[in-house]
Amino acid sequence: MTDKSIILDIDERGVATVTLNRPDKHNAFDENMIAELTSTFRKIAADHSVRMMILRARGRNFSAGADLDWMQGMANYDRDENLRDAGALAAMLHELNYLPVPTLARVQGAALGGGAGLVCCCDIAIAASRASFAFSETKLGLIPATISPYVLQSIGMQAARRYFLTAERFDAQRALSLGMVSEVLEDEELDANIDELTDTVLANSPAAVKKAKQLIFDIAYRPVTDELMQMTSESIADIRVSEQGKEGLAAFLEKRRPTWTNR
Repeated sequence: MTDKSIILDIDERGVATVTLNRPDKHNAFDENMIAELTSTFRKIAADHSVRMMILRARGRNFSAGADLDWMQGMANYDRDENLRDAGALAAMLHELNYLPVPTLARVQGAALGGGAGLVCCCDIAIAASRASFAFSETKLGLIPATISPYVLQSIGMQAARRYFLTAERFDAQRALSLGMVSEVLEDEELDANIDELTDTVLANSPAAVKKAKQLIFDIAYRPVTDELMQMTSESIADIRVSEQGKEGLAAFLEKRRPTWTNR
């Protein structure tokens, strides 16, 4: 087994699996792991053969947040050093949130602090029934700052007002009700469900999936103005005349599989 903090595997279908590989540390972050994740996400974004990414973790827990040794080091940092350190974490989260391909988190055990932030950055999250979550920073005299934009997008402002302030741990069913995860399953059901979701995504047009994801970011929370209507009209017009747009419609009308499903 590699001693790297992160393992990347890309299969012949274009499915990239990113595995957090510090099980003895409950997959807690340190500066090296953050740098490896950032590099890995950038590599995936630049690889046009990748159609989907699955984020998972070895061991009992998905991620316990910040590594204790790393946190002890931070206690001696001055403000500029803390700013650089926080900036690296913020950059990594941004890379994950805006990956151009669909992202799916497989969550088992605890996902705390920054670990919960990773979950909120993914498009889909599937949790084991015994998974647990917390934004535990205020227990340590800190705040969940760099993860906050993604958490609020995931669970909303009102839920964040509770869980940021209480730092309480909540279970997978509560995470489901908040919209943080989309399904809760028994451990032995997780992988089969993820395989099914992966097949569902791969049945769709790779180009359309990427553009649909970007569309969400482009239109979220914007008022429906003439400008927005023009932008969405241009978006559908452009993809209708694209290679995959034409192929998808032709395949539907001819009652056959589109070419991208044969890859």
